[in-house]
Amino acid sequence: MTLSIRLDQQTQEALRQHLEQSGVTQSTFVREAIREKLARYAPEASTPYQLGEPLFGRYASGETNRSQQRKALIRERLDAKHRR
Repeated sequence: MTLSIRLDQQTQEALRQHLEQSGVTQSTFVREAIREKLARYAPEASTPYQLGEPLFGRYASGETNRSQQRKALIRERLDAKHRR
């Protein structure tokens, strides 16, 4: 497939400099860039962990041993409730 794109002068110059420094051809650079972009949005590439990662730890209490002290925490809350 043949692809034509228009670049602004600043982007064109930055691309030209990068290609000269890296020694990569323009076609190779564009192919790799498209593959990388497609890989980011490929649904089969997303694992359940990757999908939920932004939520993990979002509502953390900051207590690292909270699960080990769960019984004591529940007992404290029940005692406080029944004291009313």
